[in-house]
Amino acid sequence: MTQPIATSPFENASVTAADASPRTVAVIDIGATSIRMAIAEIYPDGQSRTLETLVQSVELGHEAFDNRRLSRRSIEKSASVLKRYKRVLREYGVTSPKDVRVVATTAVREALNRLAFADRIFVATGFNVDSIDEAEVNRITYMGVMPHLRAHPDLADGKSIVVEVGGGNTEMLIVRGGNVLHSQSFRLGSLRLLKTLEGVRASAVRRRAMLESHIRRTLSQITDAIKRDTAIHLIALGGDMRFAAHQLLDDWDGNSLAEVPTARLAKLTEKLMSLSEDKIVKRYDASFIEAETVGPALLAYTLLAKHFDLPHVYVCDTNLRDGLIHDMAVGGSWTADFRNQIVRSAISLGRKFDFDETHARNVAELSRKLFDQLQDEHQLDSRHEVVLFVAALLHEIGMMVNVRSNHKHALYLIRYSELFGLSRDELLQVGLVARYQRRAYPQPSHEGYGTLPQQERVVVSKLAAILRLAIALDDTRSGRVREINCVADAKHLVINVPGLDDVSLEQMAMRENSGMFRDVFGLPVILRAGKLE
Repeated sequence: MTQPIATSPFENASVTAADASPRTVAVIDIGATSIRMAIAEIYPDGQSRTLETLVQSVELGHEAFDNRRLSRRSIEKSASVLKRYKRVLREYGVTSPKDVRVVATTAVREALNRLAFADRIFVATGFNVDSIDEAEVNRITYMGVMPHLRAHPDLADGKSIVVEVGGGNTEMLIVRGGNVLHSQSFRLGSLRLLKTLEGVRASAVRRRAMLESHIRRTLSQITDAIKRDTAIHLIALGGDMRFAAHQLLDDWDGNSLAEVPTARLAKLTEKLMSLSEDKIVKRYDASFIEAETVGPALLAYTLLAKHFDLPHVYVCDTNLRDGLIHDMAVGGSWTADFRNQIVRSAISLGRKFDFDETHARNVAELSRKLFDQLQDEHQLDSRHEVVLFVAALLHEIGMMVNVRSNHKHALYLIRYSELFGLSRDELLQVGLVARYQRRAYPQPSHEGYGTLPQQERVVVSKLAAILRLAIALDDTRSGRVREINCVADAKHLVINVPGLDDVSLEQMAMRENSGMFRDVFGLPVILRAGKLE
């Protein structure tokens, strides 16, 4: 019988502070059409208050989505904008690099010269640009939107499709009962849509029809990921939908979920699609950034709502910068709820490959206990615990491909999967830990491993060594080893198994599997039965 998806007993991380005074921080979002900065105060209890927001238009998306390169002119303009932002930060007393986070999304991430862009920004400003991927965006989106979903009584039942149509991509989360069922990124964005019309001389009606054709192709992909077995709600994020909500709802406070009737959204979209950018700016007091993208973006939202026959669309004010500020407030730590979402996603992936779920869960739980009790030896943080736990769950999914080389196939399947909440770098770490659960030790010539910086190579080796111990402890695949007690001294690591009188089979497996732990940590491993004296 298939077991219900359960999560690991991760505990919430707490936020502490040396004193009660707020800390002033800033986040800068380098997007496809603009560079935005939010300056905020973070309080010891994790709360924050935005002090100022700035926005400056750029044309990075036009170039990146056209020829996958950023021009020297655009790079220098971006550097100039960030220099001005840095001067503003000095006025607020924000001078430490740890108090500023600069991220770049789709446009910079897709540019072939993204490293040159990041290097130029660093030389000009000292800012380190972090090109975040879809997984990081989804994580921030999830953290921002879930409080709204939980607080809204109408969204407690059914599925919520959380969608943001950006300049380059459309990001989607499918949530039900607080659990993420699916996350995916689609190459559909307002600027990409506009690119399809470049050089086309046609009427407004014909141009709209062309945009609809592109959008509907993506809609078919979205609907393939959504099982229509219950009520569906659409939660729209992004500046374009916030613009629409403010135009259509006189009483929206900008904080709570807005409920926009689909029929009224369709009429506004129709009107905007018939106007030039200059007329949109004048008639709606919009910025040129909004005027350029609002029509195609709203058309995508409207068609999605109509496709599911939804009478209204919920609009949420959550944005990337708010999420980044919250992330800084909690020190980048993952909440227990978010970690458990990652675990749910991993178990779902394991089931697709018909993994031995009972054994996988036992090994994962033993891995977590080893990680916890060996903290003084490995000195790793809570995120690495999640990497180990997921690798333990998925270490045998390659069995479906090939039994003999299942560890290598596990690396490939994990690395190129769509596990919710884990970035590409984190997926590589998970995959490598699973790859080294048996046979060869890490080698520079191995795929993926040799390209890692030394610090990450050491992390992979430490986690893989711990995973091998956990696998040995469940060598009988009976789950009879539940509790362990680890004692490390200068010469040995002793693992005691309370409640069992005979662990001879596990001792044989431990002798075969503990060599990597000895080489990494310098401690031979001894397994003993019975209670610790």
